[in-house]
Amino acid sequence: MGLSPDILTAIGNTPLIQLRRVVAAGSARIVVKLEGANPTGSMKDRMARSMIDAAEADGRLPPGRPVVEFTGGSTGTSLAMVCAIRGHPLTLVTSNAASLEKRNHMKALGAGLTLLHSEGGKMTRELYQALLQATEEIVQATGAFWTDQFHNPDQVAGYHSMALEIWEQADRRVDAFVHVVGTCGSLRGVSTALRQLNPRLHVVAVEPAESPVLSGGPPGPHRIEGVGVGLIPFFWDPALADSIERVSTSEAEEMARRLAREEGIFVGTSSGANVVAALRVAERLRPGSTVAAIMVDSGLKYLSTEVYP
Repeated sequence: MGLSPDILTAIGNTPLIQLRRVVAAGSARIVVKLEGANPTGSMKDRMARSMIDAAEADGRLPPGRPVVEFTGGSTGTSLAMVCAIRGHPLTLVTSNAASLEKRNHMKALGAGLTLLHSEGGKMTRELYQALLQATEEIVQATGAFWTDQFHNPDQVAGYHSMALEIWEQADRRVDAFVHVVGTCGSLRGVSTALRQLNPRLHVVAVEPAESPVLSGGPPGPHRIEGVGVGLIPFFWDPALADSIERVSTSEAEEMARRLAREEGIFVGTSSGANVVAALRVAERLRPGSTVAAIMVDSGLKYLSTEVYP
């Protein structure tokens, strides 16, 4: 490895690890992409760089123009890193539904925070709407460039490289891909690219059991950070997924703890949800098949939460 010009070159090319101890005998192989190895400890580094790169390239984001976004935490941290390097002042609208570690990380990277309150620190549809409204008000008042992660196709493109990495690291054998839905940018980006490599790929979307809107249920509060915002996201298309798995907050938290204690893989709640769903899929597939899932971020982002008491 030679000298890198800045930290952004460290994004991507993260390890792919096969799970061993949490997988039932006779199940398909499960491989997980360790996105906590990215500079801010999250897969969102990929999409933050992609959104800023594209906006700078086409003139929407000239040098020094402020940036704004609302976030459950990891997108904000990733944007704070990219904007710090590129010289864009950044305002992030977030809430106590994001862990204290994420909020402190954003501030450490130089972002200004507008903090909203959510009862019980849970993600709800009402919180999403409040975050959206606060962001729109900041755009109107300051003229800041809004990255608009829930509608920005540039973030989807940022995940195509992850699909190519998974494919090569898994010896070009991926039969199923399992992933949680937040903005749906990562599910769309990775699954679209993987299906170009394997048209028979089985894609499984994962959502909180407490807020199963993708599978036709009502929205509800939950504690799986960064996913399940209580409405159908713009990038969602039923054709993206062959099936949908519902995973409860308690199941996701317990699996995150099991991954740490049994596999030595330290991750957050959404990653735990991915593995719960991947285990279900692996039991249905024949041995010799490969199920891929994303370990979305590092468990270091959740030490103050109920995941790691």
